Amino acid sequence: MELIDYKQDIQGMRYHLAGSLKLITEDWQKNKTDNEKKIATKKLHDNSLKSLGKNVKKISLMLILIIILSVNLLKAQKSPTDANIIGHVKHNETHLPFSTIHIEGTTISTTTDNTGHYKLVNLPEGTFTLKVQSTGYKSQTREVTTKVGTTSEINFDIEEDAISLEQVVVSSNRNEINRKEATTIVNTISPKLFESTNSVCLAEGMSFQPGLRVETNCQNCGFQQVRINGLDGPYTQILIDSRAIFSALSGVYGIEQIPANMIERVEVIRGGGSALFGSNAVAGIVNIITKEPNYNSFQISSNTSAIAKNAIDQSVNLNTSLVTDDNKGGIMVFGSMRNRDHYDANGDGFSELSLLENNTFGFRSYYKPTMYSKIQLEYHHLNEFRRGGNKFDLQPHETDITEQIKHNINAGGLTYSLFSKNYKSKYSVYSSAQHTLRNSYYGAEQDLNAYGYTNDLAFVSGSQFNTDLSKFLFAPATLTTGLEYQLNNLNDKMPGYNRDLTQDIMIWGYFLQNEWKTEHLNFLIGARADKHNLIDEVIISPRANLLYKINNDFSARLSYSKGFRAPQAFDEDLHIMAVGGEVMLIQLADDLKTETSNTYSSSLDYYFNIFGLQTNVLVEGFYTKLTDVFVTEEIGTDTAGNMLLERRNGSGAKVYGINTEFKTAFSQYLQLQLGFTSQKSLYTEPEQWAEDETVEPTKNMMRTPDNYGYFTLNYNPIKSSTISLSGVYTGKMYVPHYAGFIENEKLEETPNFTELNLKAAHNFKIGTTMQLQINGGVQNILNSYQSDFDEGIFRDAGYIYGPNRPRTFFIGIKIGSNL
Repeated sequence: MELIDYKQDIQGMRYHLAGSLKLITEDWQKNKTDNEKKIATKKLHDNSLKSLGKNVKKISLMLILIIILSVNLLKAQKSPTDANIIGHVKHNETHLPFSTIHIEGTTISTTTDNTGHYKLVNLPEGTFTLKVQSTGYKSQTREVTTKVGTTSEINFDIEEDAISLEQVVVSSNRNEINRKEATTIVNTISPKLFESTNSVCLAEGMSFQPGLRVETNCQNCGFQQVRINGLDGPYTQILIDSRAIFSALSGVYGIEQIPANMIERVEVIRGGGSALFGSNAVAGIVNIITKEPNYNSFQISSNTSAIAKNAIDQSVNLNTSLVTDDNKGGIMVFGSMRNRDHYDANGDGFSELSLLENNTFGFRSYYKPTMYSKIQLEYHHLNEFRRGGNKFDLQPHETDITEQIKHNINAGGLTYSLFSKNYKSKYSVYSSAQHTLRNSYYGAEQDLNAYGYTNDLAFVSGSQFNTDLSKFLFAPATLTTGLEYQLNNLNDKMPGYNRDLTQDIMIWGYFLQNEWKTEHLNFLIGARADKHNLIDEVIISPRANLLYKINNDFSARLSYSKGFRAPQAFDEDLHIMAVGGEVMLIQLADDLKTETSNTYSSSLDYYFNIFGLQTNVLVEGFYTKLTDVFVTEEIGTDTAGNMLLERRNGSGAKVYGINTEFKTAFSQYLQLQLGFTSQKSLYTEPEQWAEDETVEPTKNMMRTPDNYGYFTLNYNPIKSSTISLSGVYTGKMYVPHYAGFIENEKLEETPNFTELNLKAAHNFKIGTTMQLQINGGVQNILNSYQSDFDEGIFRDAGYIYGPNRPRTFFIGIKIGSNL
C-alpha cells in the first residue's frame, strides 16, 4: 500500500477538525445574555477540551500509522540500486567543506567532507534536481538522471554571496523560499552576527536589524522587550521553529533566556502577521529557528565579561552534532551556562542590572523513514534564577526592595512531514508545547506577602498542506492551507495579596493563502480565521502582498495585512514592579475590546555589483493604524493597599516611518551592513499616563525614539583573523518618570545614545580538523549609559532607558571542529 492511499483519511480528519470548530463557534453564538455566556464559556471550555482530546488522539493515531507504514515501506524497499552521484563543490580553486547537497522534493541529502567532496548512493531511478547550498555562497541547481548500476559525477563551482542574496526563509508564507523571491521582506540574524557582536543571547543580537530595538524596562529584574517599528513587545509574535509557544509569561524574560548557541537564524518580518500566525502578530514576527544537525561537529566556548570593571558576566557553551553516514538521522545537542553579577551604577546599594544564573540544555534531531518523509523532534530545558534590588545576602522579605524569580522551563515539539512522489506537495502534522513553573518575590519594605507562584502551559497542534500548481486560474501558484489549535493555561498566585489569577485561552485557527508566480510578478492573497474563547465573533485577518521584479536585481513590493491582540488577563506588562515602596497590579477593564491593526507598506529592493562590490539597498515605507489601543491608567488601590492599574481601550494610534538598509562587500575580506529607521508613533487623542491629573496627557507613545539605527563592519586582514566593529544609535524619546524618589511625576525626554563595540578574533589550526579561537574586545566603548537613575527604596525602577550596560571588556576562547 502506498502512502498516498492515506490522503482521504488525512482529509477526513481535517474536515472533522473544521467541523468541530464550526460546531463550537455556532454553540457560542447561540448564547446571548450574560448568564448564558457564562454557561457557554464553561461549555466552550469543556467542548474545546473534549474536541482537543479527540483530535489529538486522531492526530497521534494518524501520525503513528504513517510512521509505521513509512518504516514498513523502508524495510520493504528493493535491494540497493547502485545508482550513485559523486562530485565536489568549490569556489574558484578552493574546495568547500560542509556544503549541503540535496535532491529537491525529497528528504535525500548529504554534505561535503573536509576536502569538499560528496557522494549520494543507492538512489532511485529517475530525473531529479540536485541543489547545493553553502553559507556565504549562492545556491546552484543541476538536473541529473540516475540509472541502476551507474555512477554520475556532478561537480559544482559556486559564486560567493557576501550579502546573503540566496538565503532560504520560512516565515514569509510558512514554506521554504528564497528571501529574494519572498513577497514580504524577511530580515535574518545569522550566527555570524551573534558572533561578531559578541551577543551571548537572543536579546543582545536583535538590535542589529532595521526597525528593531531591544530595551530594558526594569532596574530590579532586568525585564527586556523587543520593539518592531516602535510598538511595544506584546505587539510582536515570537515563534520557536515557527510555533507559537512563546506565551505572555515567556514574553517577560524570554528573549534574554534563549542562548545564541541554540539559534541557527532569526527571521524577522515587520508588519502584521496574524494572517499566518494568529494573535499578537501586530507589529511583526520574530521566528527563532533552532540549529539542526547537518554534519558531524563539536564546539565548546567560554566568554568572560567585566561590566564597568566590578561585575562579571561569564558564559560557557557547548554544541555537538552527529549525523549518520546515509544522512537519514541526526542530532544536534546544545548546552549553555551563564552567571552574571548584579551591577549598581550609582552606588546607592540598589541594582541597575540584575544578578543572573541561567542553565540551558537541549537537542534537535531528525529521522527520515523514507525518501519522502521526515520526523523532527526538538526539546530544551531551562533553569534560571534572577534577582534585583538590594541586600543580596539576605532573604527577599528582609530587604528594602527585591524582585526575585526562579524559572523552570521545559519546551519541545514533534513534526512529521510527508512529501508527494511528484515532488510538488507536502503535508505536515505538528505539536509543540512549553511548560513554565515560576517562583517569585516582587516586594518592598520587608513584605512577607510578596511571594508568588505561576504555572503556565502553552500548547499548539495543527496540520499544514501546501502544493505547487502548474496553473491556477491564470498562472502557476503555490497553495497553502492549515488548521491549528492553540492553548494557554496560566495560574498566577500571590496568597499574601489574595491574588489567584487563572487564564484559559483557547484558539482555533484556519489559514488559507495562494501565491501566483510569473516571470516578473508574484502575487499573494490569504487570510486566517481565529475563534478565540474570550471573543464572541470569529476574527478574520486578511493579507495581500505583491512582488514586482523589474529585473533580476531590482524589485518592488506592496503589502497589506491586518493584525489583532485579544484581551487577556495576563500580559507582558502585568509585571509587578516595586515603585516608591508600593506594589503595582494590573487588571482588565470589563468592556475591554480586541485591539486591531491595519498595516500598509511599500519597498524598493536593489541588488547590484559595481567595481566588484556586491551591494544591496532596501528602502521601505510603512504605516500602521491601531484601533482600540490597549492603555493603562491608575484606578486606585485594592483592599491590601496596593496600587491598581487598569488596562482599557484608548482612542487609537498610528505608527509610520521609513526603514533603510544598506549592505556591501568591498571584497571577501571586508563587509559592511547598516540600517536606519525614522518614524513617528502617536495616539489619536492625548492619553493620561500619570496619577496626578495636573500632569498633561500626551499623544506620544512612550519609550519610542523617532530615529534609531545600527551598523556592523567585519574585516579579515588575513584568512584566520577577524576584526569586527559594530554600533547601535538610539535617538531621543519620552519616558514616564513616576513619583517616589522625585516629588512629582513628569514626562522625561532622554538624550541620544551611541553604543560602539569592538571585537578581534584569531583562529589557530590544530591538526587537520580542529581549530582554536582566541577573541576579545570592548562593548559600549564610549560608555554611553544612563546617568540619572533614581536612588534608594522609593526609586522608580521602571525609569531606565538607553544601552543595557556600561563599558564592558570581554575575552573568550573557543575550540571545535568547524569554527
